[in-house]
Amino acid sequence: MIALLAKVIAVLLLGLLAFELVSQAVRLWLEARIPPDGVMKTVAGTRIHYVDRGAGRPIVLIHGLSGQLRNFGAALVDKLLVDHRVILVDRPGSGYSAPLAGGVNTIAGQANVVAGLIAALGLDAPLVVGHSLGGAVALNLALNHPGALALIAPASQPRRRVSSAFNTMAIQSDAIRRFISLTFATPLGLMIFARSAKAVFAPEPLPADFGTRGGSLLAIRPQSYFVAGGDMMALGHELPDMAARYDALRMPTGILFGTADQVLEPAQHGVLLYEAVPGATLTQIEGGHMILFTRLKAVANWILAQDI
Repeated sequence: MIALLAKVIAVLLLGLLAFELVSQAVRLWLEARIPPDGVMKTVAGTRIHYVDRGAGRPIVLIHGLSGQLRNFGAALVDKLLVDHRVILVDRPGSGYSAPLAGGVNTIAGQANVVAGLIAALGLDAPLVVGHSLGGAVALNLALNHPGALALIAPASQPRRRVSSAFNTMAIQSDAIRRFISLTFATPLGLMIFARSAKAVFAPEPLPADFGTRGGSLLAIRPQSYFVAGGDMMALGHELPDMAARYDALRMPTGILFGTADQVLEPAQHGVLLYEAVPGATLTQIEGGHMILFTRLKAVANWILAQDI
C-alpha cells in the first residue's frame, strides 16, 4: 500500500513538473511573438515598461485587467500623436512591467508608480486615460495626485459580479493562485483564450489577431495570471473607500462607456461615477467593453475632446 501511494505521489509530481515546463515553454513562445515595444525605467523600486512618443501636451494611457499597452490600438495612438506626446504604460505586473516592489498588489501602489513615472518623465499636467481596471488606477491617481481624467469603461464601484471572462482568476488565496499559475494556468489559458477574449469583446466580434496585435496573449503567462488575480482582489478591497471619496475630485473628468458593455455595467460604473464627481461628463456610444479597440476613431476623438 505504501509503495503504491509513493508511486502515485511520484506520478503526480512528475505531472506537475511537466505542466510547469510546458508553462515556461509557452511563456518563451509568447514573448518571442509579442516582444517589448518600449523601454524600461525603475520607479519606486518597480521596473516599468512604457512607450513614449510624439510631442505636445502629454497623454498617459493605462490599460485594464489582463491587458498590456498594446490594448490601445496602433491606429488610436497614431491619431493622438498628431498633436500630443503619448505615453503608454504596462501596469505593474502586466505586460513587461515587474510586479510592485513591495510584493503586495494594490491599486494605490500602481497609481503611485504611475505618478512616479509621470514625475520622472517631467510630464506637465498630463491627461490621464484609464480603461477598465486602468480607470480605477487613474481614479486613485487623481484622488492623490490631481489632474485631468478621461475614463473609458472604468471599474469605479465595488463589484457585484465577476465577468465570465475573468472568473478563472477570481481566487482569493495567493498560495492557491500561485500554485495554479505555475502549473495549469498557462496551458489552460491557451486553450480558452479565444472564449475569454470573446466575452470581453461581446457583443462585438473578437478581432482575429487581438491576442498578438492587442498584446493580450501575454496575460496567460504564469506571473501575469497570478498578478491579474491579485488585481481583482485589490479592486474588491479598495474600491469601496475610493468610491466614498469621488465627490472630492475637483478636476476635468470625462467618462465614456459602450452602451452594450457586458463586463462593467454602464449604469453602475458610469452613471454612479458621473453623479458622484462634480462637473463630470458622461458619454455613451455603441459598442461593448473594448471600444478602445473596436471604435478607435470615436474613442480617439473623444479623448482629444477631453484635452482642455
